[in-house]
Amino acid sequence: MTTSTTTTCRVALYADDPISRAGISAALERRGELTVVDEGAPGDVAVLLAQEIDERTQQQARQLHRGGSCSVVVVVAHIDDQGLLAAVEAGVCGVLRRSEATPDRLSAAIRDARAGNGSMPSDLLGRLMRQVTHLQDRVLGPNGMHLNGLSDREVEVLRLVADGFATGEIAAQLAYSERTIKNIIQDITSRLHLRNRSHAVAYALRQGII
Repeated sequence: MTTSTTTTCRVALYADDPISRAGISAALERRGELTVVDEGAPGDVAVLLAQEIDERTQQQARQLHRGGSCSVVVVVAHIDDQGLLAAVEAGVCGVLRRSEATPDRLSAAIRDARAGNGSMPSDLLGRLMRQVTHLQDRVLGPNGMHLNGLSDREVEVLRLVADGFATGEIAAQLAYSERTIKNIIQDITSRLHLRNRSHAVAYALRQGII
């Protein structure tokens, strides 16, 4: 006799409106693979119900994301371009409009979030891509920055590190002092939470930066 097991996904549901919370909780609980836990309890995915991506919602999403214990899905009544960028910046991996958040769609977004994938309606994705392009072309690019947060100078230093050049050799090639090169590498590893220069090179290669 063959038995199959389904791993239960724990969903932490955050909502100011108790009626909405009760309704969504009941809909999710009907899914055998989803279990709603109390706010603040350990969960695999956090679902935030909000009217819009305001400062409070951003802060809450950011805290949950930085805690590293769960992925975050936001269900909002209204969202504009600024709110969409704010949600992404806060670490949200799934966005749904309340008017479109059927049990099937919300469950799918939760499963995607648990798997580490992002999800949002196609029109919101298109708006996000336009915002990102605008940010790169009008703000970051003219200031020598990239979407990954690295400057042209930092990318060049990492490229030379990857090519096997020592600190003194990099300094000579770029006409900087050795202290400046060391500071650049330290800034990169600290800002991106990397362990050392080798880890920084591996990160840059994975991200397609170099």
